[in-house]
Amino acid sequence: MLEDLKQTVCAANLALQRSGLVILTWGNVSAFDADSGLVVIKPSGVSYDAMTADQMVVLDLDGNAVEGDLRPSSDTPTHLALYRAFEGVSGIAHTHSPYATAWAQACRSLPAYGTTHADHYRGDIPVTAALTPEQIAGDYELETGLAIVKVFEGRPPTEMPAVLVASHGPFTWGKDAAAAVENSIVLEQVAMMAIHTEALSPQPRGISRNLLDKHFLRKHGKHAYYGQS
Repeated sequence: MLEDLKQTVCAANLALQRSGLVILTWGNVSAFDADSGLVVIKPSGVSYDAMTADQMVVLDLDGNAVEGDLRPSSDTPTHLALYRAFEGVSGIAHTHSPYATAWAQACRSLPAYGTTHADHYRGDIPVTAALTPEQIAGDYELETGLAIVKVFEGRPPTEMPAVLVASHGPFTWGKDAAAAVENSIVLEQVAMMAIHTEALSPQPRGISRNLLDKHFLRKHGKHAYYGQS
């Protein structure tokens, strides 16, 4: 099972690169196996061009190394905090994709302006609070994860599989690593569309709640009818 998951995580990381969402070594994808309670994540600073499945690092939810000779991604504590808090999430992706990161650097939530957004995200994509100097000087990556978790208090993360970390960049998640990558791809597109929308109309109204819910629930609700069964 772990060998298969390592292959999956490696493939998901390479998919981020192919999608154009990461350059150099920016970004990472992980996956969580609920049966074993183990996480597989990209190693820190390894070139995508040289990345192989056997380089993936296996850890438990406390961050203890189980398998692998390389250091895990520096964002590992953020991933682990989300897996501990978000039931049903088994894949997480992090990028510094230009348009989504622009919203994060502006410390702005990403408004839901149209149905493309609503097909994947049930509302405005939230931005976290800025970390305090004490949080930055402390366990920075863990504090980043806790800031994300705080934004989602009382809100199902499955209905909003994305967040913008203030002054940093986006994280997305899903039922597996591939879904997390897909949500990163969609996030970058709707972030770009929103910037163009505001350029054309400085104060756009945004999508109505009725239309937003219609598009989200036809894909993700109990009675979803989009696609094939």
